[in-house]
Amino acid sequence: MIPKAIVIGSGIAGLASALRLRNKGYEVTVFEANEYVGGKLHVVEHKGYRWDAGPSLFTMPHLVDELFELFGVDPKTYFNYKRKERVCNYFWEDQTTFSVHADANIFIREAAEKFKTSPEKIEKYLNNSKEKYDLTANIFLEKSLHKWSTYFSLDTLKSLVQSYKLNVHTSLDNLNKTYFSSPHLVQLFNRYATYNGSSPYKTPGIMSMIPHLEMHYGTFFPKGGMHEIGQSLHELAIDNGIDFRLNEPVLRIIHQDGKATGIETEKGVFEANILVSNMDIFSTYKSLLKDIPHPQRILRQERSSSALIFYWGIKRTFPELDLHNIFFSDNYEVEFDHIFNKKELFDDPTVYINITSKEEPNDAPKECENWFVMINAPGNFGQDWEHMKTKARAQIIQKLNRHLGVDLNELIEVEEILDPIGIESKTSSHRGALYGAASNSKFAAFLRHPNFSSQLKNLYFCGGSVHPGGGIPLCLLSAKIVSDLVPEIVD
Repeated sequence: MIPKAIVIGSGIAGLASALRLRNKGYEVTVFEANEYVGGKLHVVEHKGYRWDAGPSLFTMPHLVDELFELFGVDPKTYFNYKRKERVCNYFWEDQTTFSVHADANIFIREAAEKFKTSPEKIEKYLNNSKEKYDLTANIFLEKSLHKWSTYFSLDTLKSLVQSYKLNVHTSLDNLNKTYFSSPHLVQLFNRYATYNGSSPYKTPGIMSMIPHLEMHYGTFFPKGGMHEIGQSLHELAIDNGIDFRLNEPVLRIIHQDGKATGIETEKGVFEANILVSNMDIFSTYKSLLKDIPHPQRILRQERSSSALIFYWGIKRTFPELDLHNIFFSDNYEVEFDHIFNKKELFDDPTVYINITSKEEPNDAPKECENWFVMINAPGNFGQDWEHMKTKARAQIIQKLNRHLGVDLNELIEVEEILDPIGIESKTSSHRGALYGAASNSKFAAFLRHPNFSSQLKNLYFCGGSVHPGGGIPLCLLSAKIVSDLVPEIVD
């Protein structure tokens, strides 16, 4: 009899876990509370406009490609993407603008000239970024930190010997200031803390490895938008016999004698040899595992930032904007103090605009653009979000009007809004956190929940709220870690 595996949730990590378990020979069923698959990789459509609802940055596409390659198929038969020549356009309040080139050598030359910095310093920073990644990826990103076998290897010994290079005892902001005298360049590299929902003034300097992922691997645009990543993996899963039960939330995980044995939904009890939860780890314990002791220290961890997103249909085109655009706050440190300490929105927020119609013209009507406008936000702690949204909307428009010399109130013809309450409701992410726990301490990586249960045999966890963290690449790596932990099928 073929062993059965159940995956709870069909976010990107749930889809990847299902595919990897199917490839190992398990009979796989995915239970999803929503009527669609993909989790945060969903879509918003209204009056001829289409927006990717959630993640908008695509890096390390080989992690998606390898899921297709597991089944011996050419990824291009399901999923296509192209590399971007320009990574992001940056705008500062003093009218400084800068476009980051995807070629590291060109970026170094252009940034050195723009910010009056020696190219050698920028090159050294990027080389150190790569070195941090090379020293830690095999341990922190590709294996379970919670298995002793991870630490008994040559790679681990090499990393421990050179741990002084990881800058874990200083903040990302302090590290960046040791390299650059230009406040603009410091702020540009500080922004990478937001890639895992953290503050550059708290997260350790090891996070300076993130630019390497962008500069070395590049940034990409998937044909059909980010939504297509999840849809193509869903199609691959269907083609390989994975069963999906949509609109069927799991009510509890069933266990007996220290072993997970199945799940219960409103439609019945379903047994399995292996269970994988892609649900937020906080919600998994609070909703599905009410009858076992909870890892309180882990569940009490500070949550990552959330987001306030405006999906705007703009009846004009802006040639000065590209796929990714950032309009910086004039006081970045105060902005993060508001988000993480005061649990408020700052009056001068950093504004991110993603415009997929730059790459997919059909995402907006002719001579129009689909703007995904996002600011970093605190989690949902019961604030007056209606008041906060109204105030933030006015401040965002005022900021963009100033930079672009327009009246956006006259140009916004369609609007949808997603706040932390909505994110929490749609994705079961505790407090609407985008990346699970924040990485605002040097011990954060070790405090993330492991990819397996220490209490229940055969129960595993994947997704952005567990090791190794949030964001599409790390979610895909969490699925790989789970697959490596799950026992091989014995004939």
